[in-house]
Amino acid sequence: MDRLDELAIFVRIVEDGSLVRAARRLRRSPPAVTRALAALEDRIGARLIDRTTRRLAPTEAGRNLYEQARAVVAGYEAATAGAREAPVRGLLRIAAPVQFGRRHVSPLAAHFLDTHAEIEIELLLNDRNVDLIDEDVDVAVRIGALADSSLTARRVGHVRRQWVASPDYLARRGVPKNPADLARHEALLGTSLGAMDWSFARRRRGAPLRLEGRFRTDDIETRLRAVRDGRGIAQFLSYQVADDLAAGRLVRLLRAFETAPLPVHLLTKGRAHRAPKIDVFLEFAASRLSALPVLHPD
Repeated sequence: MDRLDELAIFVRIVEDGSLVRAARRLRRSPPAVTRALAALEDRIGARLIDRTTRRLAPTEAGRNLYEQARAVVAGYEAATAGAREAPVRGLLRIAAPVQFGRRHVSPLAAHFLDTHAEIEIELLLNDRNVDLIDEDVDVAVRIGALADSSLTARRVGHVRRQWVASPDYLARRGVPKNPADLARHEALLGTSLGAMDWSFARRRRGAPLRLEGRFRTDDIETRLRAVRDGRGIAQFLSYQVADDLAAGRLVRLLRAFETAPLPVHLLTKGRAHRAPKIDVFLEFAASRLSALPVLHPD
């Protein structure tokens, strides 16, 4: 963290009177703000903030530094006011779920690199929900309901949970007509928490059905291969099986019992002082992802 950044954080702490509020306004984590204050106090060699039971207050040294720091930060912001017209450049860190990232974000990122010669991209593929602030991510693709947060979300479509099986498997074992029929079938399951519980619309208000499949794996591609090979029935997000359904390699099952669609969003840390590269990529990605048929399943 550079010294100007430390001063900007210090100014925000003094003005907000709270480390938590300052962190929220700056789109940082509270530990990061605390570390910045400690580093500045070490560099100055004086305590800058007194902590009371109800509020943070600057010490005498803190008040003196605050007046100077506020002028420095304001001058910097004024000097860079026109920077948003600068060329799009720098490093973009983008996060996405593994399969969605491989199929849709990676080609999009490559195209963005082709059209912006001064951009670098780090694409982070992980099925957990990354913390944009703690992990310094600029843009993330998130599938599913969003928790309340200070992040800015832009919806680009939705996906569905769908049950599928191969034609060969269904010819041998029959086609299930309702969730209860699944007790007589082989279920191909994931290994994560809740992966063995399938929820259904119109079944006691979506109550989950506990299944005991003989083959379980945490890898989606491996599970896809198993269902294509006729080893059972599996549940996937609609974008993961769209090509197989279109080609006839898999058959969609229990459609009337599918639960509500899951929204797909692009997340960023907020609009305030956002770098031009993020805004440009956000528009680029949103327009292209929104046009994908797989994000508008029937």
